[in-house]
Amino acid sequence: MGMFKTRKPRGYRRVSIYTDESRERLQKLVDEVKREQGEVPAGEERYDTDKFRGTFINYTPRAQKHRESGSRLGWPIIIILIFGLLILWRFLLTGIR
Repeated sequence: MGMFKTRKPRGYRRVSIYTDESRERLQKLVDEVKREQGEVPAGEERYDTDKFRGTFINYTPRAQKHRESGSRLGWPIIIILIFGLLILWRFLLTGIR
């Protein structure tokens, strides 16, 4: 009676190929031992986040172009031009008196 029984879907098992959990555990233990021995202060982070700030933009050409373009006044100028063209069109249709 396979029609009335729904099969249980196969379970998903994620295998991470870019990380090594045993290495992370070992590094965490080493950091903890260093902290206990006083070699590393307790509140110090392992990575300095300020060191990596702004490095993403150096490796993406699109972000570099956007940063180098500076401030752009595109939309306000377009709106003013459209408004000016509408006024010019109105005067051309009605005639200037």
